[in-house]
Formats: sequence, structure tokens, C-alpha cells
Amino acid sequence: MRRRLLAAVLFALAALPAAGDASVAICHGYGCQAVAEVHFSEAQLAEVGRRLAVAVDAASEREILGAAIGQLYGWAGEQSDIRNDRGGNYADGHVPGKMDCIDHSTSTTRLLRLLEARGLLHWHQVREPAPRYFVLVFGEHWSAVIEERDGAAPARFAVDSWFVDNGQPAWVLPLEDWKKGAGPDV
Repeated sequence: MRRRLLAAVLFALAALPAAGDASVAICHGYGCQAVAEVHFSEAQLAEVGRRLAVAVDAASEREILGAAIGQLYGWAGEQSDIRNDRGGNYADGHVPGKMDCIDHSTSTTRLLRLLEARGLLHWHQVREPAPRYFVLVFGEHWSAVIEERDGAAPARFAVDSWFVDNGQPAWVLPLEDWKKGAGPDV
């Protein structure tokens, strides 16, 4: 009896979200040519967790998630040159830390996976980045992707931080709309 109780307690503890500081490799330099290892404190991650915990459904989690990703990028910018990144590919000129959509989709996916691994996403799961194609404009564009956990036909959403300056909320919009060109013009 004691052995089963101990095993149940250990199993429950193993299922708890990871605690402590965390590091994430953030790409920049266009095409992940450079990587900055950034660190998030337990207090910072707990703050993000408290914000996400108030989500009452998938839609509210997406709204909070956009702001949370922006906050994580803001903290990463305090430790690296990505603080210089501006929305799109042309507003940041030749500054160190500039990021293209490959940098953003890769890094945002890593940030989302950090939140997922800590058990902070309750209504979504992280998927692989997805492209959209525009033949006459600029070829292709990539974004991080999340998917609702519930529903017969799970809805997917782009989480696109490329559109905004460092530290600003990421755009979170239906993946199919994003693939058709939705999002701000930058």
C-alpha cells in the first residue's frame, strides 16, 4: 500500500511543470545565422504563467499568448541584440540582431515549446512552423503554429512575431487566413 502511494506521489510530481530558470536559443541575423542564448528567470516564467492561467477558453489563451510572446522577446532583447529588431525585413536596416521570418518562426516555436513544456498552455499545442507562398511579392514567409486541443477538426493558428518590433505582442490569427496574406503590411 505504501509503495503504491509513494509511486503515485512520485508520478504526480514528475507530471508537474518544470520549475526554475530556463534558457532558449534565439535566432537572428536572417536565416538563423546567429544565435543568442537567453535566460528567463523563474519569476519571469511564473509571471507569464499567471497571465496564461486566467484564460477561460482557447480564444482568450490566444489573446494572452500573443502578449506573452512579446514579453518573452522583450526580456530576450534585454540580453541580446534582438532588441534592435523591427517589424518586417526592412525597418531595421543593418543593425545587429535583426530577424527575418525564419528567425522569428524558429525562435517563437522555441518559446512556445518552453511554455508547453512547463504546462502553461492549456488550450493549445505547439506544431511545426508553416510557410505561406506569394509568387510575385517575396516568395515565402514562415510562422510558428499552434493548434487547439479540442474540437473534431482542430483549428490551427499562426503566431507571427515577425510583423512587430521587438517586445510587442505577436499576431495570432487563423492559419488559413494568415496563409492568404492576413496580418499587417510591413
